[in-house]
Amino acid sequence: MEQTKKKNRISYFFSLAFLLVVLYFAYQYYQMNNFNNFIRSETNLHTSQFTRDKEIKYEEQNSYKIENPDYNDAMFYKKVGVKKNQPYKVTCMVKTNNVQAKEETSGLGAQISIEGTTERSVAISGTQDWQKIELIFNSKDREEVNLGFRLGGYLGEVKGEAWFSNFTIEEGMADQNNNWKFACFIFRTTDVTINQKQVKLQVTRK
Repeated sequence: MEQTKKKNRISYFFSLAFLLVVLYFAYQYYQMNNFNNFIRSETNLHTSQFTRDKEIKYEEQNSYKIENPDYNDAMFYKKVGVKKNQPYKVTCMVKTNNVQAKEETSGLGAQISIEGTTERSVAISGTQDWQKIELIFNSKDREEVNLGFRLGGYLGEVKGEAWFSNFTIEEGMADQNNNWKFACFIFRTTDVTINQKQVKLQVTRK
């Protein structure tokens, strides 16, 4: 009788240990694949990898990682409600590893963008440590936008890795005529396209 009870206790502890291991791995899987309602999108299906990274992150929360082993245009995006004819500023922190464009085209890399449009932030390429990027846009007649964090671009594809973290969105002010009252945005660096060539501009102090 005593031996049977001992076997039952051992069986119970083994079952409990097994359950804890299963719960641990289930939690780890959830942490890696909890995208908080962000939708994953890619031009070439089943090419990119989307995960939550607990090792490379900006602060406490797991970062959102996109990896393009081959050239692709991939993004996390979420439908966001906006007010008509309002200015908005979206920011996030981004880190990149060996991001390379398939073709010499401006605007390709890790960026913030509005899905289905050419509206985007500066695009980060190469290998870069954490830095803040921002997108400023006007909602115009829209009440919703698909706000995305992208590894690629509207007109091209890249390969490499990018991590995104600390997303914010701020609403600006517009007057009743749907015009800007006054706004002055100063960028330390930005890039533009002139005669199909990418030109990088930088504000310096003398």
